Amino acid sequence: MPTPQFILDLRAHIGTAPLWLMGATVIVLRDGPTGPEVLLVRRSDSGAWAAISGIVDPGENPAVTAVREAAEEASVEIAIEKMVWMGVTRPHTFPNGDQVQFVDHGFRARWVSGEAAVGDEESTEVRWFPVDALPETLHRDLPLMVQRVLDDPADVILDDF
Repeated sequence: MPTPQFILDLRAHIGTAPLWLMGATVIVLRDGPTGPEVLLVRRSDSGAWAAISGIVDPGENPAVTAVREAAEEASVEIAIEKMVWMGVTRPHTFPNGDQVQFVDHGFRARWVSGEAAVGDEESTEVRWFPVDALPETLHRDLPLMVQRVLDDPADVILDDF
């Protein structure tokens, strides 16, 4: 999905000034032939493999965002199992000058149905990987996110990325 309309409307008023946004990231797992596998998308902007993620729409629960983004980005249905982390991302400036920073809500989910496939222009490829054989070109925090989900902490981790 391209930039949500509510952000475009805000940008019309504030220009490229920093926006504080809510985000949701989901680590989707399934049982593979040799153990657990994680679903990743190759980002069209950087070429890096990353977890499914997106911007929380106004009034939307971040867990609902994670389910929606899995359908939009990877064409799969998932079930959220638990929230694993909540943290603040590093500030980011896009090539057009727009500045953002996210409060990210991280979830563990299990795959329910659907053949994993590219669902929108945000990614160029979607694939399942064994959790112990992640691809080389990774979004910087992905290994930590996968490990946190595999560690299955009893409480939500409050940490920044």
